[in-house]
Amino acid sequence: MQAARLHEYTHDMTDGLSIDEVDRPVVDGSNDVIVEVEGAGWCQTDNHIIEGMWEEFVPQPLPMTLGHENAGTVVETGSEVDLVSEGDPVICHPVQTCGTCRPCRLGETMYCENSAFNGLTTDGGFAEYLHTSERSVIPLPDGVEPIDIAPHADAGITAYHAAKKAVADLNPGDHAVVIGVGGLGHIGLQCLDAMSAARITAVDLKESALDLAERYGADNVINPSDEDVRSELDGITDGAGATQVLDFVGADETTAYAPDITAAGGDHHIIGYGGHIHEPSQALVDGEFSFVGNIVGRYAELQELVALVEQDDVDLHTSRFDLNEVNRVAEKLEHGEIDGRAVITP
Repeated sequence: MQAARLHEYTHDMTDGLSIDEVDRPVVDGSNDVIVEVEGAGWCQTDNHIIEGMWEEFVPQPLPMTLGHENAGTVVETGSEVDLVSEGDPVICHPVQTCGTCRPCRLGETMYCENSAFNGLTTDGGFAEYLHTSERSVIPLPDGVEPIDIAPHADAGITAYHAAKKAVADLNPGDHAVVIGVGGLGHIGLQCLDAMSAARITAVDLKESALDLAERYGADNVINPSDEDVRSELDGITDGAGATQVLDFVGADETTAYAPDITAAGGDHHIIGYGGHIHEPSQALVDGEFSFVGNIVGRYAELQELVALVEQDDVDLHTSRFDLNEVNRVAEKLEHGEIDGRAVITP
């Protein structure tokens, strides 16, 4: 089969991956599931993996097939698999877990001590077939197509995971801010809108992204290139600040907003990454706000997100590309030329 493989780290996105002919994965364990990939979302994290940003955090045996947002049709299962059968459409949680370590027993699947992460620590779905496990697949309801839902396997579940935490502390009349209405942000905004009665303000440098935000439920939009974010939010919230801020950019500029736009006792959620947090400790003490980290989400949260999709509460803004266009997609994303999410169709 054909697969888009990373052979060496590079900052040149024009030639980051190569299309190789590799062996098709086969069942070698009783709980294995082989999926014919119909859609695989491209993520900013894929660019970061190509750059080598994740090398010091997780083991990455190269060459490796990238792609961690996968959905398709089951073509083969292990002898003990009974959740899915050949021919079933599924979405694949990117993490394959053991189920027996303490974090797994607690339901904290992202903290599994024996996990494998498709496209990050083991071969992913920028290929015709994907090797995964029964613990990682979720059957899709009638009417939900694998290609259309694939990016929810990471972009969606990550945005939902952060929004769910934020919603727990949002009361009617509170304000929430979504910074960055891109591949994750446009999903997170919809989740906030569907699950809370908060007033939502979207912040983005692109007018097309702000148009998308208004379409998906934002009450106010701010373009930092035209307006001062701090003063605009001060007016919108009557000086109280935003109870919850979801930062899908995670750049130095956006984390620096926190002391001035987060309400007392509120949270600034870091979902995007690449920047730093440089705030005096007194700012956190004075405002008693928190920076909150987020990484993907639990298997059960992906099930919940699929339910929101089935109920038409969350939509995906996507564009499709062939497998041999992976480097073009990486380059376009690097230059901010993709609204919403790009989906590779092997």
